[in-house]
Amino acid sequence: MNNKNKITLVIVGAVLLQGCASIISQSSWPVAIKSTPDSTAFTITNQKGDKIHSGTTPSTVNLASGAGFFDGEKYTLHFTKEGFQEKTATLDTSLNGWYWGNLVFGGILGLLIIDPATGAMFRLPESFSVDLTPQNHSMGPSPIQDRIISLNDVPQELRSKLIPVK
Repeated sequence: MNNKNKITLVIVGAVLLQGCASIISQSSWPVAIKSTPDSTAFTITNQKGDKIHSGTTPSTVNLASGAGFFDGEKYTLHFTKEGFQEKTATLDTSLNGWYWGNLVFGGILGLLIIDPATGAMFRLPESFSVDLTPQNHSMGPSPIQDRIISLNDVPQELRSKLIPVK
């Protein structure tokens, strides 16, 4: 076998053994974690329940997109800040568009083995944001709202402060 045939064989083999999303894309993604208000503590756990990261918003965290063969990762984010209600949210992967490049460039091995095994067939969003609700937030009337009540329901010591409405 001459050198030209060896080089051709190596190139063809390399193309057949690669996954398109693995080559063009990635299997770990930087995700900007944001919240309103800022400086909110958060923890990230994977679908197995393992704690992956904890920090304070805003922050950028590198997260793996694959959880196993043909299995995209799903993360649970838990946010806490004093004076606000705790919030739990889910961050899920989606199919990476470069995965379909295997049909043209990567071959059957990239489509069925390499990209699914490395997690490169999935992607995560560039950012994730939540809005926290203040703890004192209620659906009922606030203390400063006007309310109509019977004069008989007003305590005697407060009746002198009443203002007649005309």
